[in-house]
Amino acid sequence: MSSSRALPVVVALLLAAVGAPAATATPAAPGPASAACAADGFCEDFESQTGGQPSGRWAVTFPDCSGTGTAAVDTAVAHTGGRSVRVNGGTGYCNHVFVRTSLADVATDAGLYVRFWVRHSAALPTQHVTFLAMEDAADNARDLRMGGQNGALQWNRESDDATLPEQSPAGVALSAPLPVGRWACVEYRIDPGAGLLDTWLDGTAVTGLTVDGVPTHDVDGQWLNRTWRPDLVDLRFGWESYGEGADSLWYDDIAVGTTRVGC
Repeated sequence: MSSSRALPVVVALLLAAVGAPAATATPAAPGPASAACAADGFCEDFESQTGGQPSGRWAVTFPDCSGTGTAAVDTAVAHTGGRSVRVNGGTGYCNHVFVRTSLADVATDAGLYVRFWVRHSAALPTQHVTFLAMEDAADNARDLRMGGQNGALQWNRESDDATLPEQSPAGVALSAPLPVGRWACVEYRIDPGAGLLDTWLDGTAVTGLTVDGVPTHDVDGQWLNRTWRPDLVDLRFGWESYGEGADSLWYDDIAVGTTRVGC
């Protein structure tokens, strides 16, 4: 046997005698990458966050009072990539928390589109809760709020407590619950000059969350009782409970601009 043929045999015999080295563990496959930002305002996937608290354009806020509510960058649950923002909101107003950003860099007077992915842990309660808020400079700095009531999604105007849809059984039936335990895509469009509002859940328009300028019984009749021409100056994701209801929520892949991005 030539020396060139004998060498592999010798190596094989030595490995058999001492034991081959253990195989290196294969790293887990990374999660899906975040899609490129297509919004003409800004996008946020939180992948650039390096600390435990949201930073950069984002700040944690506790309006008026604070309690048990917390918000943090989460590296265990994400819609895409490896990071999201997690909010733990408690029952009762002061146990609220929000993660806020300014809209000063978005031309909101031209119309505003917001898209975000949200995952939460508990069904929307019967009593009123909020998981998104926007300060309206044209309404004495009161909030336009998105949340739930009677187990379904709703919009609420803080200044006069008008709801969309109206909280009749027929109105609530024209809304939809926010799915629990999975990521859901929520989109909305606000036309401030005309006072119009459209909302989509997982790409489907929600009739009960629409203001089209023509009063619709059980939907926007209450909303149109007065002129609404909002001037929205910030965007806040979080949790605020006005009675019952605690929840943990994750937010990711936010897109804000003046044209619709979609899910």
